[in-house]
Amino acid sequence: MGCISARWVLILLCCLQLITALERQVFDFLGYQWAPIMINFFHIIVVILGLFGAIQYRSRYVIMYLLWMLLWVGWNVFVSCLYLDLGGLSKDSDLLSLGVSSHRSWWKDNGPGCESAGLLSAGWQNQRNPELSTVMSCWLEFQYIEILHCSVQILLSLLGFVYACYAVSTFSDEDDSCKYAPNE
Repeated sequence: MGCISARWVLILLCCLQLITALERQVFDFLGYQWAPIMINFFHIIVVILGLFGAIQYRSRYVIMYLLWMLLWVGWNVFVSCLYLDLGGLSKDSDLLSLGVSSHRSWWKDNGPGCESAGLLSAGWQNQRNPELSTVMSCWLEFQYIEILHCSVQILLSLLGFVYACYAVSTFSDEDDSCKYAPNE
């Protein structure tokens, strides 16, 4: 039975991070949450570069991935605290939409098992404004879905950090140098 190297585990973790980040990006777009959209986009770019670094044995890219993972864990802890209303933060604030709009998490109105009731007025029945409907009940509250997203990202990031540290330590320093450079 063979042994899987840290490099291949890192490649697998980067692929899982890409899948979960793209899923998260879709739902942040649906909720018009601009801060997470921008940070998720940057995260996707850095994970792709980390994946490239792991595939091509480029330690500089993997080190950049390592440093980003620390910031990414911090961002996900912040978002978790926001949705748990910890530290003076409130899930009802417009921090994630950057104050541009009154939009909120897509999961608030569309979570699993959510039943919403619109206004009873005949003039408002054709309107699709999320502010005009109220959510009656859900199987799982939206803040717990968002915290679950953050928890998955934190878990993958911490595992990626550990395996990236080990992978960088196994890469040789000569891998980043050009083979055709003149000797000095």
